[in-house]
Amino acid sequence: MAGHRPNLATVPARSPDLERAIDGYLTFLAVERGLAPATIRAYRGDLADFGAANGVATRWAAGPDAALQYLAGRTRRGRRDDPGLAPTSLRRRAAALKGFYRFAFGEGVIAVDVAAHLDLPRMPRLLPETLTQPETERLLAAPPEDALLDRALLELLYAAGLRISEALRLDLEDLSLDGAFVRVIGKGDRERLVPVGEVALDAIRAWLDGPRGALIQLQHVQPHRGGPVFLARTGKRLARQQAWAIVKRAAATAGLNDRVSPHTLRHSFATHLLEGGADLRIVQELLGHASISTTQLYTHVTGERIREVYARAHPRA
Repeated sequence: MAGHRPNLATVPARSPDLERAIDGYLTFLAVERGLAPATIRAYRGDLADFGAANGVATRWAAGPDAALQYLAGRTRRGRRDDPGLAPTSLRRRAAALKGFYRFAFGEGVIAVDVAAHLDLPRMPRLLPETLTQPETERLLAAPPEDALLDRALLELLYAAGLRISEALRLDLEDLSLDGAFVRVIGKGDRERLVPVGEVALDAIRAWLDGPRGALIQLQHVQPHRGGPVFLARTGKRLARQQAWAIVKRAAATAGLNDRVSPHTLRHSFATHLLEGGADLRIVQELLGHASISTTQLYTHVTGERIREVYARAHPRA
């Protein structure tokens, strides 16, 4: 007797392998889009969290429901014990999913254009935290005279408006002390040349001519591209946590405390240039922003500062 054959109409279609689809998308981002390894790791973490959510592995390709329910479950609702994501993190998570689904549909992995159903959460336009010029002077003057690493790092962050990751990736060959500029590889592997002022150059020279030389010798090998500009006491490249500690220590000494992070110096760099009359397009190039709209955020900060000065100075304000 012939074996029982199931009614194929009642057997659900097998969902494409989610992990394989994610790997394909990450490869696309790395090879075709040229995104930085840190960005790829962030996408991998976001998509891995999505894949681990209940029921996603079997339902992700059928339609938008799995993604929408996942994002709804990650939304922070204001309760003290709510494990949801902060608005900025939720938006990044939604952007990762939207890009992944757009790729999967374009490659024919899935038959439904799920990305078209995913809207990115709207974000309030938060103005960046900046320091006034006197506050910046206090911060830069905070490290002791013999703290040459601290002084060089702080001065360069402010003089060139670098992201902390950009500063820590610098090798000696990226510096031109005679030309007074630094070569920076920013987001998306975009290269830019940024001028560096004399005060920062003096601080960098003092560090290079002083403790750094002995630290380089600890590696016992010929340093690649001249070796890292900023070194820890072990002779290895300064880590992000160590750089944060330098900034926080200076901020505490200057009486600025929690207001300051490494990125605060970048924000202050941009704001002070605009207040000094710099062209917005020039500031965009110096910061390495791909879009002018990102740089325009600083015009709002400058506008706020102008209103504060007006309110304080005008007799009928």
